[in-house]
Amino acid sequence: AERPALHHDASYGIDDRADGKKKRFLFSGDVGRGGNEVLRDPVPVPDVDFLLMESTYGGREHEAPPGYGDHFGQIIREASQRGGKILIPAFAVERTQQLLYVLHDLFERGEVPEIPVYVDSPLAVSATEIYRLHPDAFNEEVYQALFSRQNPFGFENLTLVRSVTGSKALNDVVGTAIIISASGMCEAGRILHHLKNNIGDPKTTVLFVGYCAENTLGRRIRDGEREVSILGERHKVRARVEIVDSFSGHADHSELLDYFERTTGAKERVWLVHGEPDSALALREGLMTLHTGSIEIAQLGSEVEF
Repeated sequence: AERPALHHDASYGIDDRADGKKKRFLFSGDVGRGGNEVLRDPVPVPDVDFLLMESTYGGREHEAPPGYGDHFGQIIREASQRGGKILIPAFAVERTQQLLYVLHDLFERGEVPEIPVYVDSPLAVSATEIYRLHPDAFNEEVYQALFSRQNPFGFENLTLVRSVTGSKALNDVVGTAIIISASGMCEAGRILHHLKNNIGDPKTTVLFVGYCAENTLGRRIRDGEREVSILGERHKVRARVEIVDSFSGHADHSELLDYFERTTGAKERVWLVHGEPDSALALREGLMTLHTGSIEIAQLGSEVEF
């Protein structure tokens, strides 16, 4: 059986009854947050005996409740006044669609100028089309927008770019434009070419809206390194770097604890995965205040029997 964990539309927890013993094993998937602009809230699973749970944001709380608030719009307005490109490294699935929905809303309400927006990622373009085909995964507001014949992920000043030729043509765009491109951690994809061509321009804004793991290019730029290697060449970081963490699709520490509590059952053994060591350790300490069963930090390649 599958139940939505909804960090993105393909994130599902999977539970299984093994060997006729009536034991339920749950893999949490990437646990989402409540109040997402696009997706429904995560659904807890009852009667869990064994739990494999993510720990990405263990020990950390998001700076703001789910949503973009005024900060995102303010960054767009200020970048528009400088006249440079706004580069947004974004995961192709869920984050890009969330950004399009938010930008659509900001444009409609007149809170930001209607500047050109380009989604330069074949995977993100395909994922956006798939999203429109599955309204059942959306929250009520987006669901109603789709059925009132509106496209919450499309607007007049949006261009979806699939081809390499179209991607290269963005180098010639003059003035302010938003370019959303994968990958979100700047480790691969077309965002690397946009960074290479624009990160040395003080008018450029690089806007991070998601998690960047240690030792990734995205993390180095986020952390303020003034010179970085992009596609084998060193580049001075003269662009303005902005961060809006409220877009994060991962549940934070408190939300993970809440998800654990709402996931009922014996939870005889719990394994923590998908987190840096400090995050997993912090979440384990938090869970131990709620639960007396076994809580382990999973090790790569280890085998367990249950």
